[in-house]
Amino acid sequence: MWLIPFLWTLPLGLWGLSRRHSVWRDEAATWQVALRPADEILRMLEHVDVVHGLYYLFMHGLFELFGPSTTVLRLPSVLAVAVGAACVAALGGRLAGNAVGLGGGIAFGLLPSVQFHLQEGRPYALVAGGAGLSTLLLVAVLQGRNRKTYWGAYSLVVLCCAMLNWLSLLILPAHLATLIWARAAPRVHACWAVASAVATAGVSPLIWFSLGQSAQVSWIPPLTWHMLIGPAVLLAIAGLGALLDGPRPGKLSAATVGLPLLAVPQLGLIGLSLVKPLFVDRYVLFSMAGPALMIGVILDAGARAVSRWSASASRWFLPAAVLVSSIALLPQSLAKRSPDSRVDDVLSAAAQVERLKRTGDAVLFVPAARRDTRMVSPEAFTGLHDIALVESPLRSGTLKGVEASAVRIREGLLAEQRVILVTDAPEAARPAVSARDRMKNSVLREYFTPVADEQTRGRRVTVYERLSPGP
Repeated sequence: MWLIPFLWTLPLGLWGLSRRHSVWRDEAATWQVALRPADEILRMLEHVDVVHGLYYLFMHGLFELFGPSTTVLRLPSVLAVAVGAACVAALGGRLAGNAVGLGGGIAFGLLPSVQFHLQEGRPYALVAGGAGLSTLLLVAVLQGRNRKTYWGAYSLVVLCCAMLNWLSLLILPAHLATLIWARAAPRVHACWAVASAVATAGVSPLIWFSLGQSAQVSWIPPLTWHMLIGPAVLLAIAGLGALLDGPRPGKLSAATVGLPLLAVPQLGLIGLSLVKPLFVDRYVLFSMAGPALMIGVILDAGARAVSRWSASASRWFLPAAVLVSSIALLPQSLAKRSPDSRVDDVLSAAAQVERLKRTGDAVLFVPAARRDTRMVSPEAFTGLHDIALVESPLRSGTLKGVEASAVRIREGLLAEQRVILVTDAPEAARPAVSARDRMKNSVLREYFTPVADEQTRGRRVTVYERLSPGP
């Protein structure tokens, strides 16, 4: 049964994979880093994004083998989610029968948060697939499979997931809850503790080093009640599935695996966010295997209820439920495959620059992070002078490079006759924070006039010409 959800999820991910040839800022970070030589990636990790180091090196290898493209960027996520769906199906089949596995596996790829990351050039889908695999290995051990081999594989998978996103270690207390609920033997608890300790020890240096880069997540807002609506809905669905499953202490079941898999990471992240704002749903995307498994239980219960009325009708219950759900979710599915589903689009901004530029023009980025437009599409900026840049992102081992002082930027701008500004569209723009960005905006307002202004997919490209020669 696991093959059906895999084959269902695969075309779901391939559908609209390029999102009309758009790449947003998070994916642009993956793209520009993956294009760098491996030694330069390692040097960059000393300053920024060490938490994504393994993923960047993995994508670097893929770009070297197949070349950079939106397909190569996103296909690993598609395959990972398909593997996750197959794991949910296998879990359901082992714990509650093929009908539960089939329903849960198909539901996994339809969950809105999973659909978003199904086509995302970031590591979170890979972690979700790995979490499904580690949970399947745990269940296999509890059902008496080759323990040494399976425990070793379990520890390795947990370690790899943690190297991609160390918050995925929240799966360990979820698995512990399953062991306690199922009343696993003391020897199983001991083996789990050893395997977990090995994985945790392996990722500890990464955790320790990444804490020094914690300023990168300073943009995450404090936890508010409206952020808890999504987790509350998921917990309600999983709770209903657990009631229908009727788990008993000491018995391994879909509920003893699925409910902790959802609840513990979600509640754990909420708890951490009370200390430091960290609540972003993608950090616990791997927990979505839990509600998917519980949805499988709910669908199976619905089919059994219908079978009391008509045995032939019960056979069509699952296909009908999948069809109705797919139609109901179609507007959201289409929206998530649109460039407008993301904050902005790096490639569309680069295309506008290429259309509007003249050789010898200066280019300016506000904020400096919008330099990702140039890093992803350098050919679009051929012949342009990056007036604020002192040291390139590659040479400085950073994502956005090193810019000159505000005074130097002012002097450089006043020597130019024509400047192209790449920034955020008004609806996505934030007030300028740095002295450099305030100076850029101030000089452009006072000494230049806009002669062309294009806004597309969350970014803005404005061409400025000098009002008069010199102050």
